[in-house]
Amino acid sequence: MKDEMMIEVMDHLKSGQLSEYFVKKEDFLPFRQLLVKREDFKNFRGIAQRGGDVLYRYTNEARS
Repeated sequence: MKDEMMIEVMDHLKSGQLSEYFVKKEDFLPFRQLLVKREDFKNFRGIAQRGGDVLYRYTNEARS
């Protein structure tokens, strides 16, 4: 997955165009590296799935 596509997915989660997004194990590290650079990083919630995949959701309240 390219960086531009990952940023677009994160923007779609933030805007509500996507309610959740499934990230495959092999894409997790590049996705997370871009995610932690975002100002709204703490609004994203990653839910670990069996096998190393992660389901991401965007919340209106930032976690502490």
